[in-house]
Amino acid sequence: MMLVVFLVVLLPFLFWRSTWFGRSLTDREVEKYLLDTKHPRKTQHALVRIAERITRGDQSVKRWYPQVQALTTHENKELRATVAWMMGQDNQADGFHQALLELLEDSDPLVERNAALSLVRFADPRSKPTLRAMLQPYTFSAARPGTIKLRLETGEPVNPGTLLARLEVGEDELAELRSPLSGRVQQFLVADGVQVEAGQPLLLISPAEEQTWEALRALYLLGDLEDLPLVERFARGGDAESARIRQQAAATAQAIRRRAQSQQEN
Repeated sequence: MMLVVFLVVLLPFLFWRSTWFGRSLTDREVEKYLLDTKHPRKTQHALVRIAERITRGDQSVKRWYPQVQALTTHENKELRATVAWMMGQDNQADGFHQALLELLEDSDPLVERNAALSLVRFADPRSKPTLRAMLQPYTFSAARPGTIKLRLETGEPVNPGTLLARLEVGEDELAELRSPLSGRVQQFLVADGVQVEAGQPLLLISPAEEQTWEALRALYLLGDLEDLPLVERFARGGDAESARIRQQAAATAQAIRRRAQSQQEN
């Protein structure tokens, strides 16, 4: 009985310890986890610890930069998203800058958006199209033809991995369509049970508050008059926008106007 009780306590602890990113890693563990890409959670753990050391000014982590850059082509999208975030912690690394520009073309929108936010640290305006897209509904399209079976209702919240719909692509084959982003179902563009084609838009996902806030903060630094109408829409707000979003949007709009005026005077 004592052994059973011990195992009941020990096993959850070992699982938590192996997946918690807050645990410190030795240099040897960092090196091992960067190479252990068959276990992406461990590699992500190493990336988080490297990022923390960068913010402390630890120059020794640069020896791992080539390995970090190599991870930008990893098949695991969650790992690529972590890499895109981590590389933004050192805006003096030219290799990271170039790798982030390549990640702007990533097939996964979360990876692309993390790359855009990191590029703000490099003051690179090429991130702006993605930043603007973060303030607008995301169009989710069918990857292949089939009969759509919707699973959610308008207004329901979604997170990365949330099941949006199933696609009947054959008599015995069902494909799951999962959300790549957080937000809410804003609008369905097709009716339940209809035949859809590959590439056909299925629904719109409104941006999550955290995503909106990060994009507004980024445009505070890089935005110009072209971005002003979109930003001001959030500043005017409404019931759907929190006070936090309205305040950030107002501050971003003011920063854009000041920057435009300064450029005209110069």
